[in-house]
Amino acid sequence: MVSNTLMRIVAPCWKPSVEGDSSNRGGDASGRADGLLWYKDSGNHVNGEFSMAVIQANNLLEDCSQLESGPMSLLETGPQGTFVGIYDGHGGPEAARFVNQHLFENIKTIHGAEFTSETHGMSADVINKAFLATEEAFLSLVQQQWQDKPQIASVGSCCLVGIVCSGHLYIANAGDSRAVLGRLDNKEVKAVQLSYEHNASIESVREELQSLHPDDPHIVVLKHKVWRVKGLIQISRSIGDAYLKRAEFNREPLLAKFRLPESFNKPILKAEPTISEQKLDPEDQFLIFASDGLWEHLNNQEAVDIVNNCPRNMVIISPGCCKKTAQSRPS
Repeated sequence: MVSNTLMRIVAPCWKPSVEGDSSNRGGDASGRADGLLWYKDSGNHVNGEFSMAVIQANNLLEDCSQLESGPMSLLETGPQGTFVGIYDGHGGPEAARFVNQHLFENIKTIHGAEFTSETHGMSADVINKAFLATEEAFLSLVQQQWQDKPQIASVGSCCLVGIVCSGHLYIANAGDSRAVLGRLDNKEVKAVQLSYEHNASIESVREELQSLHPDDPHIVVLKHKVWRVKGLIQISRSIGDAYLKRAEFNREPLLAKFRLPESFNKPILKAEPTISEQKLDPEDQFLIFASDGLWEHLNNQEAVDIVNNCPRNMVIISPGCCKKTAQSRPS
């Protein structure tokens, strides 16, 4: 159960819950809701145990989380695995919900997924193709709704995905969420960060943006003491945010606060994730997948200590302006 200490941490951000369908609570009706907190206690999947929690920070919950266990492709001989998705939406819920509905299915069906077999396992190429296919499908949706619902061009989602398949762990990230591993080392469980954030506050991300846009001296702007891409958004990668991907959406009827004064001839933000792969070892105790709502309040080791020192049925929750976390103990 959720501890009293953690409940006190998140209590200040609670207010009357906004009505909505189960997809607003991570797409899983089997979880439990308490005010703005939605959580699911420890349960089994193909690769171990998991728990989840989401805390609503805005009037409309813009985020989704997902866990799937079973076949990782449509092939009968394909491998079994576990898929975790953390989708941190901004500007509205449409992008996160779209990703929640399509990304995993694209991983199973995308061209190239036929090579996901017992011999080959999962591959970074399949994951990358699935991200880009999901992006293209969402931009097509933006095009269809542009005249009646132009604000959808300013909706996007960070996407953090973890896949455990054939003894390997794949981490794919586009945005500022983070995956952290708890690994046993000399009788202590230490935090190992498995992904890095695509956030303009990080110098290496600013350098990447400047190298990709050498002719734009304003590709990153320090605004109100915060580095932002074009002075608008902190993240450099996402699914959605069509107004920063295609110039055709950088115009009316989109609200002026989202429009750039100049046109552009190539995407400002990227949808392509950074992907890592590693073999899981017996020393690997558990994984934490969380959006920036958690990492703004806890460092990697603090989060790992909480998971390691709490009972297995403990749900890890993000304090403050929190979004979502998923905690998994791989077998």
